[in-house]
Amino acid sequence: MTMSSVAPAGKQPLPWFKIFKYCVYAFLVANLFFFFMEDWAASKHLFSGGVSFSQLIEAYAATIDTAAWVVLLLVFELETSVISDEKLKGNLKWVLNTIKALCYVVIIYACYGYMTKYIVIHSFEPSSLTNLCSQAAQSLSFMTDLDEYESVVAANCADLSSASAFYQLPGTGIVTDTESLQSAEWLSLIDVVNSANWLLIVLILTMDVWLQLTGRLTGHIIKVTAAFKGVLYFILLLCAVFWGIDGDFLDFWDAFLWILAFALIELNIFEWHAEAEGKPTVLGESDKVEH
Repeated sequence: MTMSSVAPAGKQPLPWFKIFKYCVYAFLVANLFFFFMEDWAASKHLFSGGVSFSQLIEAYAATIDTAAWVVLLLVFELETSVISDEKLKGNLKWVLNTIKALCYVVIIYACYGYMTKYIVIHSFEPSSLTNLCSQAAQSLSFMTDLDEYESVVAANCADLSSASAFYQLPGTGIVTDTESLQSAEWLSLIDVVNSANWLLIVLILTMDVWLQLTGRLTGHIIKVTAAFKGVLYFILLLCAVFWGIDGDFLDFWDAFLWILAFALIELNIFEWHAEAEGKPTVLGESDKVEH
């Protein structure tokens, strides 16, 4: 039995750690809706003629990326905390590995989507426009920030920008000023860095799980991989801070939750390894190993 099961009958302590952990996961699932709404609103301006199937990953990169990550997170939770080692084999192992492989494909493709968006944002060219209000009747969209657009009308043109120099995305009616364009360029770069870092982290985590399942995960390996992941998590934290400073609360909140969620997965692996080695665990919440 696990350490959490040694309490006297009828006096089982509430599994506060699990409650906290699954609340974090629930918040991440809820964020899917908010990212979809952001992507949907932005796609109406970027793809005025409609989004084709081949453009889905570009138009809904954040939504698709987040959905794949949520599924992958839940698979990691099953592998590292819920399913016992004795059951984590055969057909079940094959199914979980297949789901993870599909998630990896989507995540890599979403990373490509972020790179594509980075290229698009850096494709703006100087415009002959010198006054936004003079073109209020021309069905223009003003990019206020990355993935944020406002239709330019007489009622809001003066509030959107008072600049005298603008940039326009070729082949579209999307315009912006220098300040908004620079902010969007930085944010698009942060998206690429953030996505690439998560790919590296999940690669290391996958290796940790495989080594544990094959009995090859040692304390030394845990320390080495933890050091690598520590650097990557620090970079992700910097990305979250940048989003917080920039004022995009959803990106900041989502980044914070993901760092917290994978820190919980790291704890799962630590507990799993400790129980497999017959060592005392810190949380005593894992259902992995039954003695």
